[in-house]
Amino acid sequence: MKAAQALIGMDELTASLPDSYTLPEREQISRAYRLAEEAHRGQKRASGEPYVAHCVAVAKILADLRVPPEVVAAGLLHDTVEDTAVTLEDLRRDFGETIATLVDGVTKLTNLPRVSRDDQLAGHENGEPAADSQEHNPAALGRKRDMVSETLRKTFLAMGDDVRVTLIKLADRLHNMRTLGHMPEHKRIRIAQQTLDIFAPLASRLGIWQIKWELEDLSFYVTNPDKYREIAAKLDGPRPEREASIANIIEAIRALLEKHNINVEISGRPKHIYSIYKKMLRRGKSFEQLRDIRAVRLIVPDTQACYATLGLIHTTWRPIPHEFDDWIASPKDNFYQSLHTAVIFDDGKAVEVQIRTPEMHQNAEFGIAAHWRYKEGRARDSAYEQHVNWLRAMMDWRHDVNDAQEFVDSMKSDVFQDRVYIFTPKGDIIDLPAGSTPIDFAYHVHTDIGHRCRGARVGGKLVPLDQTLKTGDQVEILIAKRGGPSRDWLNFNLGMVRTQRARSKIRAWFKKEDHEANLSSGRTQLERELTRLGIANINYEKLARSLAYKQPDEMYADLGCGDLSLGKIIKQIAEATETTDLLEATAPTTEAVTTESIEVVGLKGLLTQMARCCNPMPGDQIVGYITRGRGASIHRQDCPNILSSVDRERLVQVSWGSHVRTYAVPIRIEAYDRQGLMGDISNLLNAEGVNIVDVNVKMAQGIAELRLIVEVRDMEQLSRILTRIENIPNVLEAKRVKPG
Repeated sequence: MKAAQALIGMDELTASLPDSYTLPEREQISRAYRLAEEAHRGQKRASGEPYVAHCVAVAKILADLRVPPEVVAAGLLHDTVEDTAVTLEDLRRDFGETIATLVDGVTKLTNLPRVSRDDQLAGHENGEPAADSQEHNPAALGRKRDMVSETLRKTFLAMGDDVRVTLIKLADRLHNMRTLGHMPEHKRIRIAQQTLDIFAPLASRLGIWQIKWELEDLSFYVTNPDKYREIAAKLDGPRPEREASIANIIEAIRALLEKHNINVEISGRPKHIYSIYKKMLRRGKSFEQLRDIRAVRLIVPDTQACYATLGLIHTTWRPIPHEFDDWIASPKDNFYQSLHTAVIFDDGKAVEVQIRTPEMHQNAEFGIAAHWRYKEGRARDSAYEQHVNWLRAMMDWRHDVNDAQEFVDSMKSDVFQDRVYIFTPKGDIIDLPAGSTPIDFAYHVHTDIGHRCRGARVGGKLVPLDQTLKTGDQVEILIAKRGGPSRDWLNFNLGMVRTQRARSKIRAWFKKEDHEANLSSGRTQLERELTRLGIANINYEKLARSLAYKQPDEMYADLGCGDLSLGKIIKQIAEATETTDLLEATAPTTEAVTTESIEVVGLKGLLTQMARCCNPMPGDQIVGYITRGRGASIHRQDCPNILSSVDRERLVQVSWGSHVRTYAVPIRIEAYDRQGLMGDISNLLNAEGVNIVDVNVKMAQGIAELRLIVEVRDMEQLSRILTRIENIPNVLEAKRVKPG
C-alpha cells in the first residue's frame, strides 16, 4: 500500500512536469525515479511512508518552479549517494555529468541538520535517547553547534557556486517542514527555528516568495502555536464577510479599469499569518488595529499601465498616507518589483493594492527560478546572471572566512538581515545590512575610502564611527590624505564594523603590512589582554597548537592582521581551563537564585516561561517580556521579536538562576573625572546583564579611581565589558585586579 502511494506520487509528478520538457527528458526523470525507488527500498520516513515519497515530493516542488529537467531528476536522487549504496560514478555513468554534479553538490552538505536524513529516517530513532542526553551537556552542545555552523557554511558556499543546488536544498527543507508533525516536539522546535533563521531568509534572498511564505508560516506554527492559532482564528472568523467584501472590491476595480481600456487580472491576495504577526510587532498594534488585512493584486500588461492604474485608484479612492511604495522605479535588493498602496474603499475600510506586470509577478513568486520559466523564446540570461552576480557580490568575502561560526553569523548579518538604504552626498542609494555603521558604508563605496575614513557626517552632523545607520540617512565620509584602518575596527566588542565585507577588506590591508609589524602588534594585543584579565602562566606554545598554529609567532601574526580574533583566543583559554580556575572567586560567588530557573529583577516569584520563538539556553543573554496573564516570557536579547518590540516598558531585566553560576571579580577603572561617568559605566554593565556587588571611588587631582566588584559568567564576558568600559569617554584604563 505504501509503495502504491509512492507510485501515485510519481504520477502526480509526471502530470506536473512543464509542457516544455521533451520525451527524452521525461524518460530521464522516470529513470531517476526508478533508481531512487530501488535504492531507498526498505527505508521508511518517521511517518511510516516509504522514503522515496520524500524524493518525489522534493522533485514535484522543483517541477512547480519549472526548473530545468536535470534539476528535477537530481531532486529525485538527492539522497541516494548519502543514504544508499549508489555512488557518484553510478550517477555519472547513468545520468551524465550535470545531474551527478548537482547531487554531489547536495551531498557535500553532509551532516547538515536535515529532517530527511537524521530525523525523518525511522531507522535512526533508536539512537534518540543518546541524542537527548546531550541536551544538558555543554561540550556536546558546543560540538553540535560547531557542526551546524560548518555544514551551513558549506550550504552558503554552494549557493554562490551553483544556485541550482540551493533550490534542491530549499525544496528538501520545504517538504520536511510540511511533514514535521511526525517528529518529537524538541526536534520540531529546533528545526522550525533554524528554518526561520536560515532557510526562509535564503528563499527571500533568491526572491522565491512562494517558498519563503510557506516556510515562514509552517515554522511559525511550530515555534509560536498559540499566536499562530489566534491570528488564524481571527482570519477565519469573518471569512464569508471578508470574501464578500473582496469580491466587491475586485468588481469595482475591474469596472474602473475596463472603463479606461486597461486589461487587468485581479485576485484577492492571501495574507500570510507570519507576515501579519511581524506587522503587528513592527507597528505595535493588535490584529484589530491593522488596517490592511484585506488585499488585492492587479496584474496589468506593462509598466505604463501600472502607473496609469495607480493614478486611477488614487483618484477614485482616498490613499492612506505613508502606505505607498514604488518598487518598480527602485526595485528591492532581490530584484522584486511592484507598486504597493493602500486606500480607503467605499465601505470606509482599508484595502491594500499591489500592481505589477506578468513578468514582475513571475519574478516575485519564483525569483531566480523565473529565469527558466521564460527560457523558451526569451533572452533571460542577462537578468539571471545579474541576480547570481548580486548574490555573489553580497558574499564576496565568503572564501576569506574559514571559521564556521563566524561565517554563519556573517551570512545572517550581511545577507539575511533586513536592509537599510543610505544616500551618498550625490544622492546615490547604497544598500547595506541593517545595523551598518559609517565604516561599513565607507568600505561599500570604495575600499580606499574605507581605509582612509577618519570621521562621518550623517545629515550634515558629525557622528561617532560606531553609530548605527538608518534608512534615509545621507552619509558623508571624512577621509585622510593617507593612512590605513585602525586595528580597533576589528574588535567585535567595540561594534565599529558590522559587515563581513568591511572586515575582510580591513584584514586584507593589515595582511599587506610588514610581517614584523603584525607579529609585534599581535603579541602586544594578546599580552595586554591577558594582563588586563589577570591571566598568568599561559603556555603560548600549547595555546598556539590548540588553535592549529605550529608556533606562537604564526598566531601573533594572524592576530595582528585580523585573521584571528582576540575573543577566539580568550574563548580557547577559557575552554581549556576550568572557569573556576580563571575566575577564582575573590569575593563570594553568587548563591543559587531563589526561583527555580529564572530570576526576574524586582518581581520575585513571578511566573516565567521560555519563549518558543528563540528558545533561550543557559548562557544566552536574556530579557523578560511581561505578558498579559501569563507572567514573564523569557527571550534571548537578540530575539527579532524583542528587537522589533515597541512596547519597551514591558521589558524586564532577568538572569539565569541555578543553571549558570556567576563569579564576583574586582576591577579597577581609571578615568578623568566628569559628571555622569559612573552612570555611563553602570548603564553599560546593566545592558550587559552584569551585576555590581560593590563600588569604591577615590579622587586625586582630577583623576577618578573606581574599584568595582562585578559578577560575570565567564572570561569572554569579562573581556567584553573591560573593552567597552575603556571605550567610554574619559576612561583611561579598565582591568581586573587582585582583591584588597
